[in-house]
Amino acid sequence: MKKLKKEDIKQEVFDLYDDYAHSKIDRRIFIEKLSLYAIGGITLPSLLSFIMPNYKNAIVKQTDPRLETAYITYNSPNGGGNIRGLLAKPLDVKNKLPGIIVVHENRGLNPYIEDVGRRAALEGFITLSPDALTPLGGYPGNDDDGRELQRKRDRNEMLEDFIAAYEYLKSHKDCNGKIGVVGFCFGGWIANMMAVKVPTLGAAVPFYGGQPTSEEAAQIKAPLMLQFAGLDTRVNEGWLAFEEVLKAHKKEYIVHFYPEVNHGFHNNTTPRFDEPAATLAWDRTITFFKNKLK
Repeated sequence: MKKLKKEDIKQEVFDLYDDYAHSKIDRRIFIEKLSLYAIGGITLPSLLSFIMPNYKNAIVKQTDPRLETAYITYNSPNGGGNIRGLLAKPLDVKNKLPGIIVVHENRGLNPYIEDVGRRAALEGFITLSPDALTPLGGYPGNDDDGRELQRKRDRNEMLEDFIAAYEYLKSHKDCNGKIGVVGFCFGGWIANMMAVKVPTLGAAVPFYGGQPTSEEAAQIKAPLMLQFAGLDTRVNEGWLAFEEVLKAHKKEYIVHFYPEVNHGFHNNTTPRFDEPAATLAWDRTITFFKNKLK
């Protein structure tokens, strides 16, 4: 069987996966269309295996000795009730730390997002990565089922779950009360909306996140760092209108577009991952939080 490389994959395959991952097409249609690209020694099983997430290799492992991690439960009275999340912080905290809420994609708290929470904790933050699928039993162990579960929840109720996470972390004994949020895809929309809904939010970094309405955007008080993938036409088409509102209301924001990379470029578990762009975007994110959450 041919060992696939990223350069073997046509852009149309990445676009097709994006449609599937965001529920524009179902699995049957995804497989049917994907099979059209199984040519020239590339089999459908190998193509499917290559394009789907592989969670075997975490950047910061769950057992990293530099961190203290634990699953906690907090209450979300206006959302899903008791919500489970991964709390992470550097070992032997002596001073109170700024906090970061890490928001998952449209499939629950999968291993990649837990890894991101640990990465941020290693940078000197206390982080909370909630699982909005908790009311439905939690992340089910694979992204396909996770997406199906998340579609059963109301996104505004899930937004309340992450706002409640902010309140929980703000009052944590090891937190200095200054909180930022970083989110990816669906989580990017949540990050934008927390900037709308939480007047005391310290900073928000949405990665390829859907934009608020013009009326909502006018209410933003938190400084924003917006991260976009250059090839992500689906999300990017809303940027110009969003920027007009941010400019008109003199909001504080920085925007970065990363050329020739796909939606999900930060996610190191899929072939959409672009290491140079992901590293640069993450370095910018951490620097932004360190500046804004002092």
